[in-house]
Amino acid sequence: MPANNSFIKTDPLISWLLEGDVSLQYQVHRDLLGEERPDLRARIAFEGWGAKFLSSRKPEGHWGERFYQPKWISTHYTLLDLKNLAIAPDEPRIQESISQVLASWKGADGGILLSPAATRSDLCVNGMFLNYAAYFGIPEQDLASIVDQLLREHLPDGGFNCRSNRETVKHSSTHTTISVLEGIQEYQDCGYTYRLDPLLAAAEGAQEFLLQHRLFRSDKTGKIIDKKWLMLSYPSRWKYDILRALCHFQAAGAPYDPRMDDALEALRKKRRKDGTWPVQAKHAGQTHFDMEKTGKSSRWNTLRALRVLKAYPAGEKIKD
Repeated sequence: MPANNSFIKTDPLISWLLEGDVSLQYQVHRDLLGEERPDLRARIAFEGWGAKFLSSRKPEGHWGERFYQPKWISTHYTLLDLKNLAIAPDEPRIQESISQVLASWKGADGGILLSPAATRSDLCVNGMFLNYAAYFGIPEQDLASIVDQLLREHLPDGGFNCRSNRETVKHSSTHTTISVLEGIQEYQDCGYTYRLDPLLAAAEGAQEFLLQHRLFRSDKTGKIIDKKWLMLSYPSRWKYDILRALCHFQAAGAPYDPRMDDALEALRKKRRKDGTWPVQAKHAGQTHFDMEKTGKSSRWNTLRALRVLKAYPAGEKIKD
């Protein structure tokens, strides 16, 4: 549905969102107003946050010191940030950097290593890498070994756990599971087909793992597993929280499930009187710059929350 320009002018929340960075403007038009704006998308690489991230790229083609160090200014997390800005996927500087990672940091197990001393890859990183590498159009044959490694590490309870590279694990981690789910979803959305059916089956099991925990509760006692999961952060980095989980279900087009209700209600309660949502937590580490201030109203979290509530409005019931 085309954007209603009179609505844009009269709705104060939409107007406030559209005062943000061009990457936010593009996503507000696309996701809330139903209008694709390639002109806005084309500007992300040349102004605002996108230009800032790209300007921090070293002449050698990487960010920070190397692929994963230091957080959060490394190549890995900068590429994830750029992907989440919705920068145009054919940006050649980014594609070159990802190709360098594949040439230098792929391990014997087929995944991406965190450091020169590592012998096994990390599932969280493999999930996040698949997420942005698929988005930026890296050839399927270069992603095949990462897909294979993810599938090898799928746990019987439905999810994934990055500790599997250093110990025997029996229970999945929400942090790892959400990173892998986002990677699988982007891989599917971008039209890749290598082992897609087993990946989608693994994703179904991983979604069920999160839903069994009502996104933040013990499946045995119903108690909150970690209160930090109820704190809204952005960027999420590798950390799990309820908004990140709900954003995945929304992006995947997953049907409403009543086991989402506790998380949806918690999200609604965090809305401020002015209609916005805040940044409640910041993950410690170096940054190129801070997109938003902790404790203040957040355009990122407001956009993300509105996308979720648009997909799962209050009082929605499962349809037959």
